[in-house]
Amino acid sequence: MRTLMTVEQSTNRPPRRRPVHGATIGIIVLDTGFERLPGDVANAMTWRFPVHYHVVTGVRPQDVIEGNPEKALPAFYDAIDRLTELGVDGIATSCGFLAMVHPQLRAYSSVPVASSSLMQIPLVLQTLPVDRTVGVIISDRKSITDQHFLNVGAPVDLPLGELAFDGPIRANMRNNAARVSYAAQERDAFQTVERMLAETPSIGALVSECANLPPYSRAIQRTFGVPVYDVVSLVEWLHAGLRPRNFHSEPLP
Repeated sequence: MRTLMTVEQSTNRPPRRRPVHGATIGIIVLDTGFERLPGDVANAMTWRFPVHYHVVTGVRPQDVIEGNPEKALPAFYDAIDRLTELGVDGIATSCGFLAMVHPQLRAYSSVPVASSSLMQIPLVLQTLPVDRTVGVIISDRKSITDQHFLNVGAPVDLPLGELAFDGPIRANMRNNAARVSYAAQERDAFQTVERMLAETPSIGALVSECANLPPYSRAIQRTFGVPVYDVVSLVEWLHAGLRPRNFHSEPLP
């Protein structure tokens, strides 16, 4: 009978110490208090596989969006250490603006890091017809810079659609709303997409920078007829590589 070996056995790697088993992905979450609906990166019901969370206490969304995220790097390094000590094989974050420090996080981490949904842009562009482009839904236009895109290998001249400052999504985030309306936030997202597509008809796919938009991705795709990518699709892609589906008749370790 053929003996199946783990990767660590077949490569003579010593097994990693794992005090907690069964979760491949660790997610670093910013310090927030607003309700995170199913589909949101920080709602555990979103995932079809178990994940570990680590909250970087004291690091708020405005600290990495409006401020200098490099000041928070020690907190992120500590989060990476704690998650890898638990045994995760890959790490994601809960804010697309962390693309600004992606090179530092990648250099520090001993496991793959998916810091921002913006990382998907180069791949999505390559899937589109040559006369189509990617539109990016963002939460704060004045705070996003070319460097956010360059740090993840994306072009800098893409059409952007900003969520309304006084719209329910950004207002709920700013005010740490303990209860949010799915319907109101969905309308907010729809209005942003509608404006984007009217301004740039050549948009053939959307990438959501904001990690709070995935609850509305399916509705956006069905309503506007364009592919939608977000932090959930990014993390699912990361997980698919770390734990490929088993098509073999024998159980794999």
